[in-house]
Amino acid sequence: MEASIKNIISVQSGEKATRLMQEQNKLSFIVSKSSNKISIKKELETLFSVKVDKINVINKMNGDRIAIVKLKPENNAMDLATKLGLV
Repeated sequence: MEASIKNIISVQSGEKATRLMQEQNKLSFIVSKSSNKISIKKELETLFSVKVDKINVINKMNGDRIAIVKLKPENNAMDLATKLGLV
């Protein structure tokens, strides 16, 4: 299963990420520089069995690439964060 993880490097946590989870049903991931929205969506849906609604990708000045993923209403971001050990 680890061989299939190509795009997602880690889950981002912090005050803003927690607020996005609670208020907007969004999760933040640090992703590889070669990833795109379609590959990120496919990987998240297969790894975590969730439905992705929308993805925004941000390229930061320090070279990091962050994907902010909005989940469909039937999936709860806080539940997934609990499974990942963030909360």
